[in-house]
Amino acid sequence: MNTVPRHFVGLDLGTSGIRAVVLDAAGRPVSSMRRNWTADERSGRDPGAWSSAVRVLLGQLAARLPGEPVAIAVDGTSGTLLAVDRDGQPLGPALLYHDTRARAQAARLTTLAPRESAAHGAASSAAKLLWLREQGLLRSAARVLHQAEWICGGLLGRYDLGDANNALKLGYDPAEDRWPDWWLAELGPVADLLPRIVPAGTVVGRIDPALARSTGLHPSSRIVAGTTDSIAGFLATGVDDLHTGVTSLGSTLVLKQWSAQPVFDRDTGVYSHRVLGRWLAGGASNTGGAALAVHFTAGQITELSRRIDPQRDSGLAYYPLPATGERFPIHDPGRPPELSPRPADDAHFLHGLLEGIARIEAAGYAHLARLGTEPPSGIVTVGGGAANPQWTALRMRVSGVPVRRAAHEEAAHGAAMLARRAFIDA
Repeated sequence: MNTVPRHFVGLDLGTSGIRAVVLDAAGRPVSSMRRNWTADERSGRDPGAWSSAVRVLLGQLAARLPGEPVAIAVDGTSGTLLAVDRDGQPLGPALLYHDTRARAQAARLTTLAPRESAAHGAASSAAKLLWLREQGLLRSAARVLHQAEWICGGLLGRYDLGDANNALKLGYDPAEDRWPDWWLAELGPVADLLPRIVPAGTVVGRIDPALARSTGLHPSSRIVAGTTDSIAGFLATGVDDLHTGVTSLGSTLVLKQWSAQPVFDRDTGVYSHRVLGRWLAGGASNTGGAALAVHFTAGQITELSRRIDPQRDSGLAYYPLPATGERFPIHDPGRPPELSPRPADDAHFLHGLLEGIARIEAAGYAHLARLGTEPPSGIVTVGGGAANPQWTALRMRVSGVPVRRAAHEEAAHGAAMLARRAFIDA
């Protein structure tokens, strides 16, 4: 029986639904599917909804690829954590990536974790784990897992593994490739709930036979340890060198770049993932699409942008933020938006906003370079803002380097690429 995967599948569990992308052996996209969350599922906290949606998409996939073995990798929202019993059944709703109830636990972590650890912050899964422990919600738990890790466990039929990318915010040390001693000492007996960690992109086994029968997937299909949604989105771009930055222009501004060494800065939220044997550094500003949405609708931005000459300076020195507080490239929780003077012409005002975000982007890459990355000689853009040609030209002027839109940016595409790399590099 031929057990070599012929197609590579990426599953992306997002905030609005789940998406699947299929690549052929040459890495070309051949199919994609999507299932949006229903009104009852939109909170995103119900793991049962994740599992049901995955099974639906896998059944649709099997119908399109009858009798063909595939390899599957999953990405999920970074920091979304749940506790499960010995059978892998969730013990309650998931704590989502943006849940910041664990503020007291985050404060304790500042006294325990090294400055370079990604365990810092109330939204980290490390803080969430301490909160679950203090609430007495781990008494029946056998494991704590992130969203992608739990789905991967369901595909395998066992729930003992995690991946190094998701584990970063749970306190995992990617440089030492282990759970650090300070964390194990703090957790005590609860440390037994931590999964065994493997690198993202590791082939971890074959699909659970019962799942293969129920979906129609080939029983020799392989499961590959996945990653976070943001890393999968980066992988989708195909950027493979140290001199190209990837900017996400979504509701926030996120910068990522390959680095020859790990770079960390707790104050500005910069940390590095180990991905495919390399280091991927990144940071995120509070500016971005959310700062624009305070003033204009998407349609207004498109119309007003047509009146902007991107080769001219607006003469406005803005620092656009949706609310008070900035985290990268400077850490200043009290920093207010700087948006005056406001001209009477809305196009002029938007020009200043777009230019301000472009300057923050350039300052972000300069900050990463001070920490140890290479200054970018080009920028690839993903997210909604990538479709704005005036903004692209303006950013090119401000940064002084070529800026282009990514050919692919879907996280599911990146997860499929990760699955494919597991076999290409084997």
